Amino acid sequence: MFSYNNCCSSIRIFLPLCFAVKTENELTFLPSGAFAKNQGSHKNKLDQSFAMESEITFQIVLLKPTHGVDFGLQKGSGSNYETVQKQRSDSKDLSFNFTIKIKGDEAKDKSPKLAGSFVQGPTNGKFIYIDIGTYAGQTGTPWARRLKVPLAGITWKDIDQLIANPNLIMETSIPGTGKDGGPNCATVKPFNGWKIIEKKRELISVRPGVLPHSQHNINE
Repeated sequence: MFSYNNCCSSIRIFLPLCFAVKTENELTFLPSGAFAKNQGSHKNKLDQSFAMESEITFQIVLLKPTHGVDFGLQKGSGSNYETVQKQRSDSKDLSFNFTIKIKGDEAKDKSPKLAGSFVQGPTNGKFIYIDIGTYAGQTGTPWARRLKVPLAGITWKDIDQLIANPNLIMETSIPGTGKDGGPNCATVKPFNGWKIIEKKRELISVRPGVLPHSQHNINE
């Protein structure tokens, strides 16, 4: 026999489920499984937006580096690295071009997050390594040094400007010779920071292992 108590029991189980679905999903009836699926889809879209990233071109100009010494851009870190864009100085300026991945959320992160195979160091102290002498694979030289170029002072405003115009790059110029007459090394001091410039022509890309005697500055 059908009983009132059984009926009430069924209603007590069913109504809260329907009411919650209607309230959370703007009064649109959805089975509980479909509602959960809808919520998951929305979360995935948010995750994808946070995962978006851009690549920005950077250039380091080494001013009048020590004659007869090899300089190169370090790719990778620790024991698992290689020196690329190797160049032997003839006392003229050398330039190194590379890209960095820009990550983060401009609405939440105070500064852009910098990543990529050329980026070294902790979150709040990122930098680029220039390998020198034996660290760049040169033999028969007394020089074994590295130069740390800070990735400091880069803002979201800079990134927005660079993304909006592909003809712009981020550049810094640093001394190539130290006070002792040898190659400049350790952390660049004083560091004049990065500036946005317009590419005058296509950036020169030096293949790994190639050692040209000089390389023209794109700003010449």
